[in-house]
Amino acid sequence: MAMTMNYCFREGIIYASLEALVPETHFVRKLDRCIDWRFIYSRVAHLYSPAGRPSIDPVILFKMLCINIVFGFNSMRRTCRECDMNVAYRWFLGIPFEEKIPDYSTWSQNYIRRYGDSDIFSQIFEYILCRIQEQGLLDLTTLFGDSTHQKASANKNKYEDVEVEVVRKIYEDELLEEINADREAHGKKPLKEARDTEYQFDEETGEEIEVEVRPTKHIKQSRTDPESGLFHKGEKERCFAYSHQTFCDRHGFVVRFKTVPGNVHDSVSFFDVYPVLSEKFKGKIQNLVLDAGYVTPAICRAVLQAGQKLYVPYKRPMTKKGFFRKYDYVYDEAYDCYICLQIKLQIKLLEYVTTNRNGYREYKSDPKDCKSCPFLSRCTQSGNHQKTVTRHIWEAYKEEVNELRYTPEWKEIYPQRKETIERVFADSKEQHNLRYTRLRGLMKNEHQVSLIFAFHNLKRMARWTQ
Repeated sequence: MAMTMNYCFREGIIYASLEALVPETHFVRKLDRCIDWRFIYSRVAHLYSPAGRPSIDPVILFKMLCINIVFGFNSMRRTCRECDMNVAYRWFLGIPFEEKIPDYSTWSQNYIRRYGDSDIFSQIFEYILCRIQEQGLLDLTTLFGDSTHQKASANKNKYEDVEVEVVRKIYEDELLEEINADREAHGKKPLKEARDTEYQFDEETGEEIEVEVRPTKHIKQSRTDPESGLFHKGEKERCFAYSHQTFCDRHGFVVRFKTVPGNVHDSVSFFDVYPVLSEKFKGKIQNLVLDAGYVTPAICRAVLQAGQKLYVPYKRPMTKKGFFRKYDYVYDEAYDCYICLQIKLQIKLLEYVTTNRNGYREYKSDPKDCKSCPFLSRCTQSGNHQKTVTRHIWEAYKEEVNELRYTPEWKEIYPQRKETIERVFADSKEQHNLRYTRLRGLMKNEHQVSLIFAFHNLKRMARWTQ
């Protein structure tokens, strides 16, 4: 057979429509069929002027962001290049070959002038989530929660030491009420609210007004992105970052999230999300699955009082090596005391002394008993030879949650964490640009994450329904 040489035949002309060139099985067709993208028009109409020259179609702009996130392009420049050459992307955007793809700077200018101060990003997330729920794909029986960090666009070595106010916890007032009730039950005087005040000059009225002064603490603040927080956890790299408190269902659909600075602990940012989540899906959530970082009395109480079950792993007591652990001292609920059984054939009591401002009851031993104890070096290093054990006034909620570890439901539900919320984070970091950010500022990063999780949900819906 004779050899045919047509290697350099590049002058061919294609007479075909975009519709004919894009295969029916291509993923962009599934993305296009999942939702009616025209819903964006009504959401952004108030951001556009009725007069003036025509603008870039807002649906095209958000579809370009969808391509950027779903297909993992790490910049708008690259997204524009890919859309310019790729037939399927042009079909998805509805832009024929004779027309130019919008410039990469078009989105940034539209964000600055229109979308930056709007809630369109959260509206897109909520719209896609509603479509998922309408199709019966959302299973709210069990939700899986965790937090992941996203490296900020900030040099970890460029920071300054600043003094900031300690953020008030959402349950502080309720906790103080229960502390005072507990103190009064033990014959103690109630604590006054820890409030410091000072007088400041009000420029509008010209008078001095009394304002509350919150306690302060010192933190390391980035000079590049002051709204990020210094993240340092375990063996992970110390860096400035943002954290995303996230909840998903057993199918991996994200149902709620919140972006906070990277130096906010998971147990604190939990209360930025959970109350809203619990109210929105009231009566539908039965189980909540979290990791060991969330095992605090306040969280256990909040979940159990909402009528839900909390499944968490075992958290080893944080005791100094070589010393007795807290469970070596037995709590007697009837007599409200701890019992020390370290000396054979002898029972020594640690009796209630007070309830401190943090909500912990303090139980202390008799120094005379401890002074001659052969296990004193493994018990306490206090100068007066007195052992102190603390117990939170909401500790019973925590103990109830820990008991769930021995149920068949825990063994069935908790192992699903690695297949749900951990998988959401892994996919988002590896495929959807969640590993690091080039944006600076809390609001910009929350907008970006809104789209990442929105299009993550859209991608999963496309695979589940088609």
